[in-house]
Amino acid sequence: MSIFTRTNLHINTRPVLEINLNKLLNNYKMLCEVIAPATPSAVVKDDAYGLDAAVVAKTLYEGANCYDFWVAHAVEGAKIAPQIPGAQINVLQGIGEDSLELFEQYQLTPVISSPEMFEFWKKHQISGIRPIIQIESGLNRLGFREADLQKLSRADLKMFSMVISHLACADEKDHFMNEYQLNTFNRLRHKYFAGLPASLSASDGAFLGADFCCNMVRLGAAMYGINTAPYRQNQMENVVTVKAPVLQITDLPKGQFVGYSATYRAATNRKIAIVSIGYGDGLPRSLSNVGKVFFAVKNKLHEARIIGRVSMDNVICDVTDIEQIKVGDYGYFVFDGYTLDDVARDASTISYELLSRLGKNTRFVRNYILK
Repeated sequence: MSIFTRTNLHINTRPVLEINLNKLLNNYKMLCEVIAPATPSAVVKDDAYGLDAAVVAKTLYEGANCYDFWVAHAVEGAKIAPQIPGAQINVLQGIGEDSLELFEQYQLTPVISSPEMFEFWKKHQISGIRPIIQIESGLNRLGFREADLQKLSRADLKMFSMVISHLACADEKDHFMNEYQLNTFNRLRHKYFAGLPASLSASDGAFLGADFCCNMVRLGAAMYGINTAPYRQNQMENVVTVKAPVLQITDLPKGQFVGYSATYRAATNRKIAIVSIGYGDGLPRSLSNVGKVFFAVKNKLHEARIIGRVSMDNVICDVTDIEQIKVGDYGYFVFDGYTLDDVARDASTISYELLSRLGKNTRFVRNYILK
């Protein structure tokens, strides 16, 4: 059945978020081929970009034999641990007093990014866990600088199980920073951590070639359908669909205004639809007067423009040229033909932020597709 199949009149009020886990699995498996022979791992931080880390991790664990996962905080690791017994869960923000108990309970692996955190770890080591060290290679975010590495003893250096860093400009294939960071990372890891497994790249770096893949790649945004290599056609399948029901259809006479601050005025007589989704659901307010909504009527897909300001709970769109549209029909805001990347472009943001905002909203009816 098409996602645009139209039914008899039903009155619904909540927006709907559909997550296609089949497509997510397909994306992950395709990425595994791209990075081979490097080991794949899955980034499920930020609650799997809002798609529910427990569901996503279990799907990858059972459906794709994924046994290495990355989260931002220990509390996220605690959520997914029961779903993936025996898998390694790495915590990117590291370990501290506020998370030590969770590391111990769930046998989480901390990423150590500063000398201070390393001192904390040495005082609170967890049996059976060897931490990961993050080194700074050019992003100038978290990570040991070379001056910090020089102060580590030989015994200190041997405490780690992996060395990682993070690329700043991997979404731009020819950016000079890519080669600079690769060379810096390789120089530091070979000098201080010879023979230790290494990971430099996330999803965007996966497309830069084998040199950037090292021993492990941290697959995240691309797995969720986002185009992390915009210099090439997106090879990922769209994973999410966002739709919302029409609550009212009415005439807008010539000269009348629409929405807060009266930013739209009808130049001619128009017909408008009020749709039950807004910035309270994660839809960017910057789509005001520029965003698109799609309706399936008479077996044809019709594009409508958002007019006026996006409000907290509603958007208003111009449906003058869409015949037979009715209350109860769904407007599609994200789908295969208008993806997260497309919406983010129109909203002047990035698809990472858009997915995170939409995914974590509790007002959606949430449907998972896994056949």
